[in-house]
Amino acid sequence: MDLSASQVESIVRKLLSEMSAPACAQGEIPKTAKVAMLTSQKKIEVKEYPIPALEDDDILVKVEGCGVCGTDVHEWKGDPFGLIPVVLGHEGTGEIIAMGKNVKCDTAGVPLKVGDKIVTSVISCGECHICRMHPANTNLCDKQGVFGLIGHNDAQPLNGWFASHLLIRSKGATYFQVNDLNLNERMLLELATVAVHAYNRGASTGLLNFNSKVLVQGLGPVGLMMISVLRAAGINHIIAIDGTPKRLEMAKKLGAKTLINFRECDTLDKRIAAVKEVANGVGADFVYQCTGAPAAASDAYSYVRRGGGFCEMGFFVNNGEFSINPHFAMCNKEINLVGSWDYSAEDYPTTMAFLRQAKEMKIPIEELITHSYPLEQLNEAMEMNVSQQGIKICYKAE
Repeated sequence: MDLSASQVESIVRKLLSEMSAPACAQGEIPKTAKVAMLTSQKKIEVKEYPIPALEDDDILVKVEGCGVCGTDVHEWKGDPFGLIPVVLGHEGTGEIIAMGKNVKCDTAGVPLKVGDKIVTSVISCGECHICRMHPANTNLCDKQGVFGLIGHNDAQPLNGWFASHLLIRSKGATYFQVNDLNLNERMLLELATVAVHAYNRGASTGLLNFNSKVLVQGLGPVGLMMISVLRAAGINHIIAIDGTPKRLEMAKKLGAKTLINFRECDTLDKRIAAVKEVANGVGADFVYQCTGAPAAASDAYSYVRRGGGFCEMGFFVNNGEFSINPHFAMCNKEINLVGSWDYSAEDYPTTMAFLRQAKEMKIPIEELITHSYPLEQLNEAMEMNVSQQGIKICYKAE
C-alpha cells in the first residue's frame, strides 16, 4: 500500500502523540491524603501521607463513604488479626479521579473512566490450590486479602477505605463500577454480598423455595441484610429471633413475618415451641445462624426440622466454642449443614441485581444505616457500633 507524504506525517504525529501521552487519565489529584489509622487497640488517629505516583495498573479513588463492619470493630477492640498499624474499612465506595493507562474496564468487563463510582472486592493470590483448582471459590483463597484489612505500608499507605483516598494497587485486586447505585446502596453492597453468598450456599441444599419457613437468628446488620435477601428471593415466611425490640421491628419492615424476642421467650423450650407453632409443627425448613454468640449458635440447631437445613455465617472471627449433641442436632435429623465465608468477586454482579430488586420491591434496606461519622470521629463510630444503639454505622466523607 502506497502512502503519501502527508499520510506518513499524520501517522508519525499520532504515534509521537501517543508515546508522549500521560501515564494515566486524571482528574484533580491532591498531593496528600488523610487516613484514619488504627495505631493501637481502641485508638484511631488521623494521619496524612503523600499520594504515591500512579503506576500503569493503578486506580486512585476519592472516598465518599464506607460502612463500619463488625470485623473492623473486632480489630479495633483487640487486633485479632495482628494488623496494627492498619487503615481499616472494607465496605467502601468512591469516585475514580485517576487511572493508569492499562486500566480499561472493571472485573466484570464494564468500561471504566475517570468520574465513575467504584467498589472493591477480594484480592486473590492466584497461586494457592483454591485459586488454581477452584477459581469460583476465591473466597477460600489461602492468602485472600481485602482493602481495609492490610497492614500499613509506607510505600502504599492508602490501602483502606477509612481515608480520603484509596489507591487500588494490588495483583489480584477486583473492583466494580456501580454508577447506578446511590451512596447508601454502595456502602451496603459489601454487606449485601455476604448475605447473597450465604443465600446461595443455602440454596445449594435445595431447601429454599416459596413455601419454605426460614429462620434468621441474630439481627445485627448481617442478619437484617439476610432477611432482605431472603425476601427479595421470594421467601414468604421468615422467622426472626433477637433480643432487641428496635432490631425486631426493623426485621418486620424488611419482610420477617414472625418475630421472637428471646428476652421474653426466655427458655430454649419456649423458643422451640414458638418456632414449631408457625413452622408446620415440626420446625424451620432452614436456619441462618447470624450471631457471633456460641450459646446462641448451639440453640439454633434445635429450631431445624428433620431433613431441614442450616447455614452458619455468624463467626467471621474466633468467638469461642460451643457443644452440641451430634446425634440429636445433625445425624438423627439428617440436616443439610453448610458454612458461609465472605464472598467471591463473582457474587458482586448478583448482589447489584439484588439491590435493584430490593428497590423495586420497596424493601427499605437503606434504613439499616442509622448513624454516620466523619473521618475524625471513627473512634466514636466504633463505640456506637459496640453499644448496639444503632444498626449500621458508616463513615461518610465531608
